[in-house]
Amino acid sequence: MKKNTPLWKKISFKNLFRQSPNRFVELLCQQAALTEDGMRALVDYFDNPDKPHAEAVAKIEETADEIRRILIDELNRTFVTPFDREDIHALSRAIDDMLDYGYSTTVEMEILEVTPNDYMRQIGQLLLKMADEIHKGVERLSDHLGVAQSHAVRAKQLENRVENLYREALAALFHQPKDSDHIVEMLKYRETYRHLSNASDRGDEAANILSDIVVKMG
Repeated sequence: MKKNTPLWKKISFKNLFRQSPNRFVELLCQQAALTEDGMRALVDYFDNPDKPHAEAVAKIEETADEIRRILIDELNRTFVTPFDREDIHALSRAIDDMLDYGYSTTVEMEILEVTPNDYMRQIGQLLLKMADEIHKGVERLSDHLGVAQSHAVRAKQLENRVENLYREALAALFHQPKDSDHIVEMLKYRETYRHLSNASDRGDEAANILSDIVVKMG
């Protein structure tokens, strides 16, 4: 069975300028789908930490940045939006930030020569599930607000699980440092964990904004 082609490989930017009633929801869905693709690529990188997998995350992040630029440009040129302009901008930013932190994780792991461990792999899986919930929640803004809210709640629950793992990873990391080399490794891994925690925080922010939108539209 052939694997589905990732969204970032299928996007044709010339088609992004077509008009539709739910234009901003479409663009937010594009962003959310790319963030989900990015978290999946991050999981793949944790399983196989090589240059091609790191470049896959970078390519998705680059594509998502272009979608956000288009969204901001259209937001600046449009008077009528499906919901508050500030909420569109904030949700777009939070979704984008989540992917940015996934990308910066791979960049710094490559620079600092950090080897993925079980904590990173577990957190990566949770981030992927969180991105999936946010993506589904954004998709439902056009038709089923109650379902969108349910996805936002599940995304927030996943953030709690990430934070618990983050604290557990830090506790294990700082347990009985042995020598200066070990302390250097501690600092490298702490930085990596921090990026993953920040990605989770931005996913939680996106879920909060999604919930606010549902309340305002309900």
